[in-house]
Amino acid sequence: TGGHTTEILRLLSCLSESYSPRHYVLADSDKMSEAKIRSFEQKRAETFSESQFSLDRIPRSREVRQSWISSVVTTLYSILYSLPLTYKRKPDLILCNGPGTCVPVCLSAFLLGLLRIKRTIIVYVESICRVETLSMSGKILYYFSDYFIVQWPDLKKKYPKSVYLGRIV
Repeated sequence: TGGHTTEILRLLSCLSESYSPRHYVLADSDKMSEAKIRSFEQKRAETFSESQFSLDRIPRSREVRQSWISSVVTTLYSILYSLPLTYKRKPDLILCNGPGTCVPVCLSAFLLGLLRIKRTIIVYVESICRVETLSMSGKILYYFSDYFIVQWPDLKKKYPKSVYLGRIV
């Protein structure tokens, strides 16, 4: 919600306009991120006049303090909801950084690739606050992402597939 959105917008501020249009996927219960994204995109439009973006909402895969067993059901529901959205958008690249919302979207894109419908590059950036262990999203997407970026050297040692670039947000 707040922290993940701030981190991803910092990353996006470094990207050129060739990464357009941008499609943001938010949890349907996320009340804060939309305003942050709209503000970011409004400022971006001052520099890049052709700036294009859209916002889509999906069911949250896991609420805070939700039991692990029930979160399996809600995550499956969120994946089923994400499949038509991912098929419609057919992204070339998914850049994500940890909120549970990214898991269903990435798994949907991965499935479309397996079915040879659309190959999407998945770039996962673990949150700066994850110093010693991966987040739950990171633990899942470590196996499905094309590029898995960590911001602390100890994580690189524990997860050899990861790429350590230092602090990037």
